[in-house]
Amino acid sequence: MNAIEAIAAWSHRQNSFSLQARELARLAITDTLACLYAGQQDFSSRAVRRAFSEYLNPDAGARVIGGGKAPAAIAALLNATAAHAIDYDDNFQPGMSHASAVLVPALLAVADEINASGHQLIDAYLVGLQAQAFVGWGVGPSHYTAGWHGTSTVGCIGTAAGVARLLGLDSAGMARALSNAVSFASGTKGQFGTPIKPLHAGWAARNAIDAARFAEQGMQGRIDILEAPQGFLELFGGESPSGWNAEQILATEKHVIETVGVMPKRHPCCGSTHMIIDALCDIREQHVFADEDVVSVATLVGIANQRNLAYTVPEDEMQARFSMPYCVDTLLRNGALGVNDFTPQRVADLTDPERLARISMQAYSAAQEKDTPPGERLPHRVTVTLKDGRVFEAERTLAKGSLIEPFTPAERLQKFVDCCASLRHAEPLFAQLERLDEQQDMTFLTAFFADSRQQ
Repeated sequence: MNAIEAIAAWSHRQNSFSLQARELARLAITDTLACLYAGQQDFSSRAVRRAFSEYLNPDAGARVIGGGKAPAAIAALLNATAAHAIDYDDNFQPGMSHASAVLVPALLAVADEINASGHQLIDAYLVGLQAQAFVGWGVGPSHYTAGWHGTSTVGCIGTAAGVARLLGLDSAGMARALSNAVSFASGTKGQFGTPIKPLHAGWAARNAIDAARFAEQGMQGRIDILEAPQGFLELFGGESPSGWNAEQILATEKHVIETVGVMPKRHPCCGSTHMIIDALCDIREQHVFADEDVVSVATLVGIANQRNLAYTVPEDEMQARFSMPYCVDTLLRNGALGVNDFTPQRVADLTDPERLARISMQAYSAAQEKDTPPGERLPHRVTVTLKDGRVFEAERTLAKGSLIEPFTPAERLQKFVDCCASLRHAEPLFAQLERLDEQQDMTFLTAFFADSRQQ
């Protein structure tokens, strides 16, 4: 049995997920919807909506943020672009992906068309997330280090399994969907900091639906395409991919959302900045100093993180989300980072090359990363030097939001309300989402899609 057959077999046989897994999935879906709403006015979201406006109609299809409906694949493309637009959506380490930004819009679009329940949606989310983990573990982390954007590669393939589950495909159909999705995998990290990056999530969501719909009609490629010559591992694996063990996949019992989890974001910017920002917050909680007291801030991150953060002096809001100096400097100014710190005008007002020059970034060496034992993480470190000679240091191996240090219920609600600030009845909707597993269909989200700043 090859990897795709094993992933499909595992995905098809799952009939009962734990209450903890279902609750964690519900939290991830809720967080993604908040990010989707907040991202709808981003340039990327508006450009994609204009480009596909001919598909929009008031009556038939799946709902699109900003109003209107479209065929499920197009709705997923538009909504997933918005979900990833401001880089506030969750991170998923096993998939090297923004897993939920692809999964949730794709599944919601199909759920709209087939009138699926909240229980079915959560089942499909958990299948798709575990499939992303299986695929990611086979090629990571060297896939990501090589420059591939896991959201649009691993995310597309894994999400195809979730869509296939929602459509009711059997194990063979799921395998076809996974194989088809491999041919759609694309997206390079060289595009980070540009408007095309959020579209990577959109294309992945659309491609996942298309891959599953093709599979419904019997379309398939090689079922061994993950491991085959000129297949996914050989072309996308980077220098040292792990490969897959079908027996280990089939033996998986506890869901990845319970063992590793997804990481909702505390800050609306690239996740590569988050451990540094949280470590700096840790310092500020222990020591009193003002922004004007700071002489320098030195940061140490992983190689891939440094490569992600390519903009020392950002020129627009997209680059600012991928700029360590901008994010750190804004935190020093304000004590926090908010959605409104990444608007074009705000970035223009805050970007001061002289201030940003205080903040430096270095990466671990390739040898240091290679020598790190499996399962361990090199910490991200921050060193703050003040005018009075005091020096503060802190480090983190995980950002806030992990299973070890999760958001509080109040923090989750606050993020949802902040993201949905212009949405009428945001808090009642949050309460309805707390009962997602009991919802008979997705009609309770009608106001979420129609009551929009796009209009």
